[in-house]
Amino acid sequence: MNHRMNRPAILSPSPYVDPLSTSPVFVRQVSRRSVSGRPVIVRLVDSRSQFERSTLVRSRFTRFGSTRSLFTRLISFAILVLFSVPHMMAQNNVIDEIVWVVGDEAILKSEVEEYRKDILMQNQRLEGDPYCFIPEQLAIRKLFLDQAKLDSIEVQDAMVNREMEFQINHYISSIGSVERLEEYFGKSIATIREDMREQMREQMLIEGVQQKHFGNIQLTPSEIRKFYHSIPTDSLPFIPTTMQVQIITVEPEIPLSEIDKVKARLREFTEQVNSGEREFSTLALIHSEDPSAVQGGELGFAPRSNYVPEFANVAFALNDPKKVSNVVETEYGFHIIQLIERRGEMANLRHILLKPKIPQESLDTAIIRLDSIRAGIVDKRITFDDAATYYSADKDTRNNKGIMVNNVPRSSNAGTSRFALNELNQDIAKVAGEMKAGEISEPFIMINDKGRQVAAMVKVSERNEGHRANINNDYQIIKQMAEAERQQKMVDEWLKKKIEKTYVRIDPGWRNCEFKYDGWVR
Repeated sequence: MNHRMNRPAILSPSPYVDPLSTSPVFVRQVSRRSVSGRPVIVRLVDSRSQFERSTLVRSRFTRFGSTRSLFTRLISFAILVLFSVPHMMAQNNVIDEIVWVVGDEAILKSEVEEYRKDILMQNQRLEGDPYCFIPEQLAIRKLFLDQAKLDSIEVQDAMVNREMEFQINHYISSIGSVERLEEYFGKSIATIREDMREQMREQMLIEGVQQKHFGNIQLTPSEIRKFYHSIPTDSLPFIPTTMQVQIITVEPEIPLSEIDKVKARLREFTEQVNSGEREFSTLALIHSEDPSAVQGGELGFAPRSNYVPEFANVAFALNDPKKVSNVVETEYGFHIIQLIERRGEMANLRHILLKPKIPQESLDTAIIRLDSIRAGIVDKRITFDDAATYYSADKDTRNNKGIMVNNVPRSSNAGTSRFALNELNQDIAKVAGEMKAGEISEPFIMINDKGRQVAAMVKVSERNEGHRANINNDYQIIKQMAEAERQQKMVDEWLKKKIEKTYVRIDPGWRNCEFKYDGWVR
């Protein structure tokens, strides 16, 4: 049985398309380049003579690049072999291999290994043989990049750099430190950045092709209903319990003495850095209360818009990497900031975040305040909607009657007021999980999305129990599934034609696979 028959073709951080995702059907895939920092020999895997190979290229190659460019590339690999074999054999190093050739582009075994590492880094599960699935995905990628050239698609460097830094920071957070990331990939962080910058640029080109050729899918309601009725009931996705939640928060008062203690500590850290006594990154690692502490407080390259205004105004005024900012107050707490490097509109920064300690007395006072508000709601002297508007400290919800908005990336509920239980703040989920529609919780203490303690009270205004998706209650989800299927059919047809027009050569040892697409092996 072909274990790839139901896989989508395109290229994502997960190689699969989530039919419930509200993000575009073609989601991101990374990693195609070798990460080896050491010299390697490339062994030509085609057993025929160079003349036979070049003749085959002349007879079969079309449009995807010049015959001369492929011939020259192969000659270059051969020369590399001739001059490098004695040195490399003496060191007994592993020989890299060309495992596929697509048009005039080679796919190396090291590229396949790098792709596999990226999948593991992102905790993605790969079904079947990775040495069959991955080369096919890399080949598909090359076909899309060729089409990007034909379509004259371009991408902005600023967007590439922003996406690259986001991915680098995600990797560092996942693995724990820059040093461990360098060890994992076997090269410096600077080289990882350069490789990933090219990967991101290529991915954006691919997305441009996908948007141009497959992005404008519009289905009629009758087509969506027809799609829905074509799916066996037991194949419809299970929709977990969702709820709409309203919230009222009260921020406990922080004594000035606690604020003064935090500021004094940060000024002490500044003096230690300025005097050369301690490194900023060391102090951040030990003392900072921000998740970036594990990276020595480093935030990675990001534009001004990534930060709250109070932080950005100070950070982007820094010019000297040896200087430390004054103490900055934001909704997250108090910071000192150090500039590492500036690249145009992007800056790489370090910071140390400290949060004043809230005494129990202040927390108790905030709870009592919410008890009073709750009593007024229960006695019908005020509605929950009005109480949220007039009394809540949560600026993200108080102008919307306290209704929370789902901002979880890739959630099928993103941008709506619906939450699955696991998408809620964990402190809210513990309280709301057992509540019925219309119920109002007792006040409780929670950690908000700024990492600060607040007193809170929630109301479950709507609750939809888990069920199989149906056209009446889950029309948008069914619509997304229908559009995803239509897009995939268009991609499959396009790839079939593209493969037929392109020269492809696969090493005999890599051919024994059940590929998703026919036509690779000739």
